[in-house]
Amino acid sequence: MKKIILGVVAIFAFAFTSNAQEFKVGLNGALPIGDAGDFYTFSVGLDAAYLWNVSEKFDAGIATGFTNAFGDEQSVTIAGITATAEVEDAQFIPIAGAARFNVSNDFYIGADVGYAIGINDGNDGGFYYRPRIGYNVSDKVNLNLSYTGVSLDGGSFDTIGLGVEFGL
Repeated sequence: MKKIILGVVAIFAFAFTSNAQEFKVGLNGALPIGDAGDFYTFSVGLDAAYLWNVSEKFDAGIATGFTNAFGDEQSVTIAGITATAEVEDAQFIPIAGAARFNVSNDFYIGADVGYAIGINDGNDGGFYYRPRIGYNVSDKVNLNLSYTGVSLDGGSFDTIGLGVEFGL
């Protein structure tokens, strides 16, 4: 954990001393798939990224946010008796390095990689990765499609999402 914190501090220090930098915030909605799709119905998230221009086509920085996945109702029938229980919402705060490659003026590809801290009880979090593609609607607004994965003990938490991001 110390290495992650030191890495984030180093990235912040480098980012504040570079010339071209941009703070981005965004909203996203996603559908849980795989293991997560069995227990959760939908997720919403708030994203924040601080990126600096490494070259004309490449930006790098840090990313974080908050994601809440809404738990589904689960039913189990044993010996003709059905029991129903509500699955608690799952919440994550990712802390990640971010990279974006501008394929053209309109499109980019990128990824966030780091660790997602589990917030709710029994959620230890895990390795976090989020590849994405985006379309620049304007200089300050883009739409993106992403796949998010969190590697958990005994499974994974995966979603496919759509989002909008605003440059500040």
